[in-house]
Amino acid sequence: MSSFIIGVLSDSHTRDELQREVLDRLVSQGSSYLLHLGDFGMPVNLEMLHNIDLPYASVFGNNDYGLIDMQQNFNIKTEPYYLKIKESRIKMMHLPYYLTPDSDIVLYGHTHKFSVEYKNSTLFLNPGEVCAREKNLSECATIEVFEDRYLVKYHYIVPDSNSWSVEEFSYRKKGA
Repeated sequence: MSSFIIGVLSDSHTRDELQREVLDRLVSQGSSYLLHLGDFGMPVNLEMLHNIDLPYASVFGNNDYGLIDMQQNFNIKTEPYYLKIKESRIKMMHLPYYLTPDSDIVLYGHTHKFSVEYKNSTLFLNPGEVCAREKNLSECATIEVFEDRYLVKYHYIVPDSNSWSVEEFSYRKKGA
C-alpha cells in the first residue's frame, strides 16, 4: 500500500482569508483528502472547502448553528462522524467529548491548541486553529498514512507573513 496524505483543519471562525491560506497550504503539501473539524463560522468557509477539487468531510462546531440549513448541500455531519479512507478508520468531532480509541485516527478541534499523541493503537490529533484567535498563529496538520506508521506534520504561520514552519511527529503503528 502506498502512502496518502490527509489535510486537517479546524476553527476557522470568521477568518476566511486565513482559511484560504491554510487550504492552499494543505493542497500544496499533497493532501488527497481534507477534513474540517468544525467552527466554520460562516457559509463562505464551508463553500471554500467544498469548491476545492478534493474529497472532503466536515463536522459541525459549536458555533455553526447558522449553517444547519446548508447540511444537505455540503458534506457537513453531526459529531462524532465516522468514515473510512482507504484502510484507515477515522472518527471526526469538534468537541473533544468522544476521545475513545474506537478508530485508527481520532480527530477533534474546539480547544484551539495543537495536540498529537499515539496511544492504544490510535492516533489522536487536534490541528490547532485556523483563525489565530488564541495566539498569533494560523495552524493546520497533515497526516501521511503509511502501512506501518503515521507521519504527522504540524504547519503554522504568523498571519500576514510568508513563512510556514513545520514540526514532524512519527509514530510506528502497533503490530507493524
